[in-house]
Amino acid sequence: MADQLSRPTLHMQRIFDAPRALLWAAWTRPEMVVAWLGPVEWPAVSVVQDLRIGGTYRACLKNTKDGRLLWQSGVYREIEEPSRLSFTFQWESSHEDGEPVVTLVTVLFEELADGRTRMDFTHADLKSEESLAGHRYGWESTFGRLESWIAMQGHQRE
Repeated sequence: MADQLSRPTLHMQRIFDAPRALLWAAWTRPEMVVAWLGPVEWPAVSVVQDLRIGGTYRACLKNTKDGRLLWQSGVYREIEEPSRLSFTFQWESSHEDGEPVVTLVTVLFEELADGRTRMDFTHADLKSEESLAGHRYGWESTFGRLESWIAMQGHQRE
């Protein structure tokens, strides 16, 4: 098994047409997270968060075709409102390429001069290249859902 130094890392960057405060809330308020978390075919149906260093979160995704449930959970490592959020991520059962491993997600939020927000996303210590590909697809779909959710909020930039 590969050690963590050689395990794949997913890096993504996306600019959202929303203020940083809205992006922060979207990631840290369970009633908002459940509205966009998960790929299109696996939307979240439950999100519970204890947003503090050492606090935990747990989310359940539900397959739209057959109703299967997929649970993920983790522990908050860094919380620097409104600019940085870091937490462990682990599937709670075998998924994709075998037994789950603990990975690390870090999300940075930077408010741009025009009121939009740049989100830098890193998902580190993935198990394999297969897992990297699966997570790339999953997060891209998820961030598309987040973008749609933000558009429905009708926020106003200053």
